[in-house]
Amino acid sequence: MAIWPFRRKKKAETTPEPQKVVEESTAAPAASEAEAPESVADTQSASATADAQVEAPELRVAEGVQVLTDYDPINGSTGPFDGDNVNIDDFDFSDFSQATLNLGSIRIPLPKESQVQVEMGEQGPKMVHIVTRFGRLTPVAFAAPRTGGLWEESSDEIIEGMRSEGMPVEIEQGPWGQEIVGTGTNGVIRIIGVEGPRWLYRVTLAAPSGSEDQLAQLGRETVARSFVYRGDDPILAGNSLPVVLPEQLAKQVQEAVEARAQQAQGAQEAPAEGNPNVLSDALQKIIAQNVEGQKQLREFREAQRAQRQAGRGKSE
Repeated sequence: MAIWPFRRKKKAETTPEPQKVVEESTAAPAASEAEAPESVADTQSASATADAQVEAPELRVAEGVQVLTDYDPINGSTGPFDGDNVNIDDFDFSDFSQATLNLGSIRIPLPKESQVQVEMGEQGPKMVHIVTRFGRLTPVAFAAPRTGGLWEESSDEIIEGMRSEGMPVEIEQGPWGQEIVGTGTNGVIRIIGVEGPRWLYRVTLAAPSGSEDQLAQLGRETVARSFVYRGDDPILAGNSLPVVLPEQLAKQVQEAVEARAQQAQGAQEAPAEGNPNVLSDALQKIIAQNVEGQKQLREFREAQRAQRQAGRGKSE
C-alpha cells in the first residue's frame, strides 16, 4: 500500500466551502459488524500503565503496508494531522470523500458510500461509528502526555483484556506503529493507534470474516486523512477529548432519547418535566461511567494480583 503524500491546495483554491454533512445517518442502536469484544477496548483505560507486561510476538509488517518512518502530524504530508496547527481546508480529499464528519475534537473525511451511526446505550448516545460496506470504524481521540508513550502503555491492557476473554490476539506493524488484531468467532477486530502532540487517536475496526483486509486498508486510508483538535484546555492524559455531534445527528439522538423516555413512561413513572439538556446529560453520564469502569477494572486486577501473590506465599 502506498504512502499517502497528500498535496496541499494552491492558495487560490483554499477558500473554505460550506461543510457538507452526511445526510443518511441514524441514531438507532448500532449492530455489531463482527463478533468482537469491542466493549473490552472501550472500557480499557487509555492512560493506565500495564501492571504486567504482555509478551507480544515479534512484530510482522501487515500485508501491503509501508511503514512511515518520518510521520509528522504538523509539517508532514500524511495524517492524522494536528488540527490545531494544520488547516483541513488546505487539502483536497474529494477522490476519497464527499463529506466531512465534524465531531469537534476530530474531523474525518468520510469514505464514499459510508454512513454515520450513533450507537445508543441505556443512558443515551454511547459511540459514534462510521459504517462502510466492509465493516465499521469507531474513532476516539484522547488527551496524552507531552512525552508520548500512551499508545504503547494502553495497548498492553487492551491486549491483556482481549486475551482474558479468550480472543486470539496478534500484533502487526502498521504504517504508524503497532496495530492490535483480534480474531473473533465471526470476524476480526483491529485497533490502530497514532500519537500526536498531546493526543492519541485510536480507531477500532470491526469487520466480518472475509472483509478484514479491505476494512484494514480503508481504515488506514481514513486515519491518514483525519484531523485531531486537542486544544489548550487542561485534560488528564487518557481521558477522551470532548465530542460535539453535528446538529443533524444531535437532533436525531435527541429524538431517540426522548422516544426511549416515552417508552419507559408506559412501564414506570416518568419525570414530571422534560429535560432540555438531555443530550448533554447523557454524554456526561457516558464519560462518568467510562471513568468509573476504568477505576473498577484496575481495582479488580490489583485484587487478582494480590490473590496470586498470596497463593504463591502459601505454596512456598
